[in-house]
Amino acid sequence: MHQPEASSALPHRGPNEAPASYRCSYPRLAQVVAGRTAAKAIGQELLVVSATSDREFEAAFASIVQHRAGALLIGQDPFLFQAGGQLVALSARHRIPAIYGNSESVSAGALISYGASLPDAWRLAGVYAGRILKGAKPGDLPVVQPTKFELVINLKTARTLGLEIPPTVLARADEVIE
Repeated sequence: MHQPEASSALPHRGPNEAPASYRCSYPRLAQVVAGRTAAKAIGQELLVVSATSDREFEAAFASIVQHRAGALLIGQDPFLFQAGGQLVALSARHRIPAIYGNSESVSAGALISYGASLPDAWRLAGVYAGRILKGAKPGDLPVVQPTKFELVINLKTARTLGLEIPPTVLARADEVIE
């Protein structure tokens, strides 16, 4: 679970400031535990907000605003991926800095993405397909975890939100959208 690490890309907030929020369609215990552990390590609180349909997004954002969450981490999930444009728009409307797991959201106006490289994942899928086509039994192939992660930052969104991304974070970014 790498997403909570992306919270280090957000400007540092003191321990008495607003909690970060984590949006997911169905909370995955491992992700929530890792997120809470990461938040606690930097003196923060993690508010978990879920939505299982598009109609629930407004209520979820109302809860995030009510709790005065200082940032939003969008869980990696097919449902939330397909709703990326709507989530980016709601984040912008409510002026909530958001971290996504896919760079497409950053291209659409999100602040930051940190997640597995999709081109690398597709390459690995091709390697697996090639092995299977050459006769390997799928059950005999090892499970492979992503090894390449990408950090993408949208500076235009940062300026709109009045945020300054630290130069050390910008230097680690794989892509910076001006």
